[in-house]
Amino acid sequence: MKFWQKIYLFSILVFVFIFNAASVMVIERSHGKMLDQEINGALSQNMSIHSSVDAIVPILRIYDSIDYEKTVLTNMASEFVAKNSDQRMYLEILDDTNRVIFSNNDFKMPEHREELDKLAMDEIHYILRDIGNRTLLFTSNHTEINHKNYVFTYTKDVTSLYQDRMDQYRFFIKVDIAACLLYMLIMFFVSRGLTKPIDRLNRTARVIAQGGFSERVRLKSKDEIGVLAQNFNEMASAVEEKINDLKRHNEEKQRFIDNFTHELKTPLTSIIGYANFLRTTKYNEELYVDGLNVIYSEGKRLESLSMKLMDLIFLQEDHFRLEEHDLGILIAEIKPALAMMAKEHRVTIVTDLEEGRLRLEKDLIKMLIFNLVDNAIKASAEQQSITIRTYWRGSRCTLEVIDQGIGIAEEHRDKIFEPFYMADKARTRSSNGAGLGLSICQSIASIHHAVIEVSSLENQGTTIRVIFDRTNPKGGMNP
Repeated sequence: MKFWQKIYLFSILVFVFIFNAASVMVIERSHGKMLDQEINGALSQNMSIHSSVDAIVPILRIYDSIDYEKTVLTNMASEFVAKNSDQRMYLEILDDTNRVIFSNNDFKMPEHREELDKLAMDEIHYILRDIGNRTLLFTSNHTEINHKNYVFTYTKDVTSLYQDRMDQYRFFIKVDIAACLLYMLIMFFVSRGLTKPIDRLNRTARVIAQGGFSERVRLKSKDEIGVLAQNFNEMASAVEEKINDLKRHNEEKQRFIDNFTHELKTPLTSIIGYANFLRTTKYNEELYVDGLNVIYSEGKRLESLSMKLMDLIFLQEDHFRLEEHDLGILIAEIKPALAMMAKEHRVTIVTDLEEGRLRLEKDLIKMLIFNLVDNAIKASAEQQSITIRTYWRGSRCTLEVIDQGIGIAEEHRDKIFEPFYMADKARTRSSNGAGLGLSICQSIASIHHAVIEVSSLENQGTTIRVIFDRTNPKGGMNP
């Protein structure tokens, strides 16, 4: 059963139960009040008759004649009936031998009358009986006259009360049917309207399950379903983002494998080719030296590649302990090594350092600077200079490596941090590069929760900035 059908069915059941129960209670309460009024009226009339009899008892005692008693009682009863002839009432008087002295009943009295059982003087008993198609209210009491007991029974026809109740029930059934039909019609549209947003959620969920991760639920309501739709859209966005990340990572992983395979294949082909050539060729010192030089060069290239890969693997372990260091002092420590590396390419290293302490992993920061400077050297021509700067702007410390080299074309800038990506493959390979340096730098920056920015102009140089933020709660810096 669908959710809207459950709402529809249960709401109808609740409505029918409450509406019927309330209506029955109203009808019965109204009938009970009317019946109580009739009973009280009958008891009052009975007491009035009793009072009238008490008023004539002294006269009856004077004449102490049974015939006179019967005559007086009969005349009194006749007058009472005549006065109340329009009230559907009956009066019966019995003597102590159960002989009828007066009666205007148009029905037969039952043989056994429960209201007379244990009826004491000055008491009035009443009972309701169905006789034929009528409902009658009987009230009875004893009266003693000249040591003789008389039973006065005042009876009132209350059939109209029960007929009114049945009329009310018949009218209620008609109203009930009409109200239920109207309620069913209204609730059909209400339940469908309430569950339409859920249907939209289901359709959107099916689309997303089939791969349409950009699909969203379009609901503007601010109720619980609207909040659910908003959370659903946020979840779908998160899923889409994760899927896109997975796709991107898979693409990067595949590209990494392809590039790694290619980078291995080139030096191995050269090594195997020259080794086979030397193995099958007659000894010639010049050829041997050239071949061994190629084998050595390609071997060093493989060694550099393996070391860079080891650095990448090492950086993924993420178990580094950050300690407080002065970044300027660290750069000063490695400046001689950087200068020697630059001297081989006839490039000058210039430093401009501001003091400031950060929480760093010393060896990783040295590796980052070496890789940035190494890339700058490879991009620089002879007699050019490379500047290493550090400066503070508020809570941020920026490390800059600036060269005057060939620069990076705009179409390559968003890819230079990918492993094995090389903007100038010929130049990089000629210097035994594998396109891993900036990937290593990116990983080191991530460990320190720093940001790397690149600005470059072709044939004018490149500036790489590593920005450490002191206020970053995850950035390893002291406040």
